[in-house]
Amino acid sequence: MFLQQLINGLVLGSTYALIALGYTMVYGIIELINFAHGEIYMFGAFVGMYLVTVFKVPFVIAFLLAMVLASLLGVTVEFLAYRPLRRSSRLAALISAIGASIFLQNLALLVMGPRPYTFPSPFTPKVYKTSLVTISRVEIIILVISFLLMIGLTFLIQKTKIGKAMRATAQDKDAASLMGINIDLVITVTFAVGSALGAAAGVMVGIYFRTVTPMMGLMPGLKGFVAAVLGGIGSIPGAMLGGLLLGIAEVMGAAYISSQYRDAIAFAILIIVLLFKPAGLIGRFMQEKV
Repeated sequence: MFLQQLINGLVLGSTYALIALGYTMVYGIIELINFAHGEIYMFGAFVGMYLVTVFKVPFVIAFLLAMVLASLLGVTVEFLAYRPLRRSSRLAALISAIGASIFLQNLALLVMGPRPYTFPSPFTPKVYKTSLVTISRVEIIILVISFLLMIGLTFLIQKTKIGKAMRATAQDKDAASLMGINIDLVITVTFAVGSALGAAAGVMVGIYFRTVTPMMGLMPGLKGFVAAVLGGIGSIPGAMLGGLLLGIAEVMGAAYISSQYRDAIAFAILIIVLLFKPAGLIGRFMQEKV
């Protein structure tokens, strides 16, 4: 039973990791918690569902289009809600982020209504059984896609010119600007990539649980934030590790304690991390001269 729950936790945790990456990338660049990220996750799920069910688009194309359109939404939110407040206090930007989240939630409720929508599985149902674990084809696909996206993001950050610009901007925006880096472009690309990863998680959760709702981004968005804090907000490897550990902890808690405490486990972890290791598992304190 333990190995089975571990597999379930990895599947769930891989989606949390993708959401956490969006949080940690944005925070690493502009030190902002993008609380509208959960709604971008929800938007990606709805786009994927509509493309597959209404327009009969093949799943792979629908998946990629959902990521592209979510990127555009993320960039739009950054341009309208965050960029005008870039020189303002962090509190103003935080309030704007919460406002953007509430606006997108209610816009989705207005357009789609409160009812849940069914996301049909694009894959033929198949279950692989061994003496120790049982895993479905959908779970394998989610794990493979999640880890490929994480590897792709790592390559982007470490091996490309824009990735080097992101790392330079995260370290010192003023110095990066003096070296000729276009800070606005870096921030735009960061929001686009983070939003695409969130949409990918939304589509995969949609096909996993077969349900999409306008409020589906609220709790996973918060848990993605918890995963980012657990791993070390601002750390790409930390977000990946935090998401996987959070998924495992949540599934194990539901299996061995009670499913009623499933959501409470995530926030208990957040409190413990903030009390005893506020920099996260991989994150580190940065001293700032004032």
